[in-house]
Amino acid sequence: MDQVNVLVTGGAGFIGSHVAQELLKSNYNVVVLDDLSGGFKRNIPNSATFIQGSILDEDLIDSLFEKHQFKFVFHLAAYAAEGLSHFIRKFNYTNNVIGSINLINAAIKYNVERFVFTSSIAVYGSGQVPFTEETSPKPEDPYGIAKYAVELDLEAAHQQFGLNYTLFRPHNVYGVGQNLSDPYRNVVGIFMRQILNNDPLTIYGNGLQTRAFTHIDAIKSTIANCIENSTSKNEIYNLGSDVKTSINELANLLLEITNSKNEVLHLESRNEVLEAISSHKKALEHFEDSASVSLKSGLKEVWRWANKLEIQPANSFKNIEIRKRLPKNWK
Repeated sequence: MDQVNVLVTGGAGFIGSHVAQELLKSNYNVVVLDDLSGGFKRNIPNSATFIQGSILDEDLIDSLFEKHQFKFVFHLAAYAAEGLSHFIRKFNYTNNVIGSINLINAAIKYNVERFVFTSSIAVYGSGQVPFTEETSPKPEDPYGIAKYAVELDLEAAHQQFGLNYTLFRPHNVYGVGQNLSDPYRNVVGIFMRQILNNDPLTIYGNGLQTRAFTHIDAIKSTIANCIENSTSKNEIYNLGSDVKTSINELANLLLEITNSKNEVLHLESRNEVLEAISSHKKALEHFEDSASVSLKSGLKEVWRWANKLEIQPANSFKNIEIRKRLPKNWK
């Protein structure tokens, strides 16, 4: 039996590379499309076909869909910096909306069987927690707005053209392969880079903001295997941990794990959701149990991996569009 061709955008990135590896384990033929703006060649599974390019390149996308006749598309390419998205609005909407629409157009044109999209719990904003899939989205930052716009477009594409989809809203995912050089997203990576560079751990406001940090092993197989699950067709799922952790608690735990004495520096608070916790009851009902990894053991694993990397400085975003009210440490 011929292998089924699958496209994974953002497959050199953190979550995308893990999903690509899971698909390969299930004997799919995986094509990775990534522009390497936030991913790394070291993340790409050896058995995948790698195409370096952008989801904004319509001609490239059309040629790939025509050549490979993808049966499934996993769209994980995005610039996922919620806080920074206020200040890079054009870049955010161009990459996270227009790029996604290019892929949806091609999926319709070439009769893709399922379009799997990783959205975010950023679509919920600061509503009543825990968020459920029935919670009315009310995103509060351009990143969340972009993700929700793509969700709505996929629903419209299904109604108009019959394009089937599965939407996942993961949150605060960490693990081996994440980007440690981005100063704007993924606080676990930011703290680890700061520890490696002997810099202060920077916390916005009082550090009482709570998140549910999710190890990649808890979600990667669910995302990859959804195409083999008929109940997941045209459904939305929250994915993540149920354990709440404050940013202060995360900082203290990392200092303990790494046996570090770094200063903790509290900065002026910024506009962000203070409590981002979701319910995962629906995903548990529709999918097999995924690996359960405690935060402490997961962070230890990432720390062992991070210690083997060459320490990189923070990779600052070069084209800030709006500097008004930009956090001082981002200037």
